[in-house]
Amino acid sequence: MKTVVSVSLGASENDYELETEFLGQHFRILRIGTDGDLERAESVLDSVGEQADAIGLSMVHDHYQVGREVIEHPETARLQACVPDRAVTTGAGLRGILQEWAVRHTQSELGHFFDNARVLFMNGQAGYRIAGSLAEHTDNLFFADPYQDFGIPRTLTSLKQLETYTSLTAQFMFHPMAVKTLETLHRTPLFRLGERLVKGSLHHTVENAHVVVSSVGDLAEFGEQELDGTTVITSRVTESALDWLRSRKVAMVVDYSPWLEGRPVGVNVMEAMISAALSRTPEQLSPDDYLDIIQQLGIEPRILYPNGYRRVNRFAFVIHPLSQQYLTKTPPLDWIAEVSPPVVMNLVEKAVAYTPPFIYSKVSGIRSPTGDEAEGWLITVGGTPREIMAHGPEFTYSRLLAAAKLAKKLGAQIMGLGAFTKVVGDAGITVAKRAPLPITTGNSYSASGALWAAHDALKRVGLVSVGKSGKMAGKAMVVGATGAIGSVCARLLAKAVDEIFLAAPEPAKLLALKESIEQETPGAIVHVAGSADRDVADMDMIVTATSGAGKRILDITKVKPGCVITDVARPLDIPPEDVAKRPDVLVIESGEIQLPGEPTMKDIGLPKGIAYACLAETIVLTLEGRFENFTLGRNIEWEKVREIYKMGLRHGMELAAISGVNGVFSDEDFERVRTLAVEQLEAG
Repeated sequence: MKTVVSVSLGASENDYELETEFLGQHFRILRIGTDGDLERAESVLDSVGEQADAIGLSMVHDHYQVGREVIEHPETARLQACVPDRAVTTGAGLRGILQEWAVRHTQSELGHFFDNARVLFMNGQAGYRIAGSLAEHTDNLFFADPYQDFGIPRTLTSLKQLETYTSLTAQFMFHPMAVKTLETLHRTPLFRLGERLVKGSLHHTVENAHVVVSSVGDLAEFGEQELDGTTVITSRVTESALDWLRSRKVAMVVDYSPWLEGRPVGVNVMEAMISAALSRTPEQLSPDDYLDIIQQLGIEPRILYPNGYRRVNRFAFVIHPLSQQYLTKTPPLDWIAEVSPPVVMNLVEKAVAYTPPFIYSKVSGIRSPTGDEAEGWLITVGGTPREIMAHGPEFTYSRLLAAAKLAKKLGAQIMGLGAFTKVVGDAGITVAKRAPLPITTGNSYSASGALWAAHDALKRVGLVSVGKSGKMAGKAMVVGATGAIGSVCARLLAKAVDEIFLAAPEPAKLLALKESIEQETPGAIVHVAGSADRDVADMDMIVTATSGAGKRILDITKVKPGCVITDVARPLDIPPEDVAKRPDVLVIESGEIQLPGEPTMKDIGLPKGIAYACLAETIVLTLEGRFENFTLGRNIEWEKVREIYKMGLRHGMELAAISGVNGVFSDEDFERVRTLAVEQLEAG
């Protein structure tokens, strides 16, 4: 029988002794804790050295290599010197492999999990191997070493900074004079006051991290506020440790420690056992030795969900003021608007278009029935539609790319484009090519939401029936049919109505769209026109999806009584004063989406918990973990419209209450429109 002894500076109450088979040999394992007493640990090593085939050192520092700098920890070296004729290990060799593999296994298993994540290392020097792996997926790395070493409230923000910091501090960190000076400083009242401020700063840093790399013990002073929704990469997660993490609402734990006899064991113990079994010192173990044993024993990182499956993904979404009026509601511009003539506000509107992007609101509380969660940021770029159209596409591209860089820094894994930003230039294609994260315009769900709302509204008005073919027995028109949303609405409506009318001031594109629809949907009856005026009086349903920025696109006085108009455009194609002229017509503002969970964000002009469909698309993709360029360009694939609709249903998205320019329509509103329409139709 071979004996492995683990001497730990940790608590003696966790001591154990067990016998087990390992690599075909019988082993006795003994763990002895010394409650942080270094001299006691030396005494234990002196007494057990003769009987141990290999010794593991636990709760001590490895001799770290950070970049080219090798840090030899004096306490660890002191303990190793107690048994010069025995194999003694901290587990550094195996630990580095298991730590790196934990990152790669999680990224492979969960897909894009660490993309752009904000990762905090409580000890960057100990986690250098993990940091190197994570750097392949995110630039947002933060190291708390200055906090821990010197009480300096500053994080290092790159591997290069960590390497520089280590090279500057390694020479004196463990020098007796430096240690004594730090101990004296730590006892001063001024330092203790500063320490409280530093701890507050560190708490804030932990709260803003998406992933924390740390021992469970180093998280002891942090609570639910800081750790709720966080992923923790750590080792030796016992049931009691898991209970503690559960109480802090940690979302996910990645445990890279090996298990033996149904319990997690220290990496130092496992490496000592390997050393004893192969009769080699830790320095003599090769990569092949580790690979063979890891595969033979089936050692694999554990992905744990303390509170049941919960994954928190992140998004960003770009918004902008839809008119000068929106600017007058935004501090500090609101007070400027109160005292300034129109000419001044025109200059303000132009100036705001050049401002850097900024965070308008944090978005949280979005929870899918699947257990997936989404959080994100609404990022404002300053241009109104008038200013966007007054410049070339490159003007807006540059601002969207600046927003994308900000989104990446915040930790977003995908970014959506809203309102006018999604139709500028080539509708997101150029931005997606240059951006540091995936982009979607949201136009697939905008089209889906528009038709979802129109279908529901038609049913509630109740003037159009479904024919024997299963199609709506009526006529539908798409105004702006050659645009990104308009074209896909046209393709889908051709499958759902008897006749479809396409209107746009682009004859060649209309002919191509008509031909394409007739090929996709044999038997479809498709008409085309340069404007809506000629056929608008016969329509049962109209979808307006132009980018006319306030230009009048149809004469509502000519619309058939009882017609349902879905206005997808932003700004709206049909102004409130036109809507007021026809109380017998239902004009709805596209299809807004009710988000699942208890969403919180600043006002975006919609009731609480409701989002525009383009924003909802970004959120659906985030919940689904589909971090890819989903909807781009002006030719939207109707298969993607159907796909995003199904994904939305899976994650609890619902059609919000149908709204118009005056707010949500009630049952009485639908009945009023129906009654007035019937009266108008009967009158002739």
